Amino acid sequence: MIVLETERLILRHCTVDDAELILRLLNEPSFLENIGDKGVRTLEDAVRYLLDVPIKSYQLHGHGAHLVLLKESLEPIGTCGLIHRDQFEAPDVGYAFFPEFWAKGYAFEAASAVMEYGRRTLGLPNIIALVKPGNAGSIRVLEKLGFSFSKLIQMEPDGAEAALYEQD
Repeated sequence: MIVLETERLILRHCTVDDAELILRLLNEPSFLENIGDKGVRTLEDAVRYLLDVPIKSYQLHGHGAHLVLLKESLEPIGTCGLIHRDQFEAPDVGYAFFPEFWAKGYAFEAASAVMEYGRRTLGLPNIIALVKPGNAGSIRVLEKLGFSFSKLIQMEPDGAEAALYEQD
């Protein structure tokens, strides 16, 4: 199901047919370093992840991570969407792209569309962002989207710190 279209991109719901792509994305060194290890190592793990995370989120919250494709070729380049986390009142905008598609404006384009959709269509009054401190590329995207640093938070008791960004 196509959720959004921008000038260059199509954002659609993830399906179990995307398992191979998700397996590759979740094991990219940049994903592991900046987002974390989701423990997805096989196609079966990827199917389970898709069912338990984005597909379940669409059903429960009306939003989740979407597959991002180039409009011209339909080549998948990453994911972008609104992520529901129980510890926050507002969803966070999240994105992950294959490195060969970095620095082309795709993250900003996809995240802008997702945030507008969240506000206008889903009626969300607030959207936040979480980023690994030091992830300069993602921080630049967030700042361009109008976010500013709020504080460092601990996502899990023994987990790494994340930087919380909010819009003014």
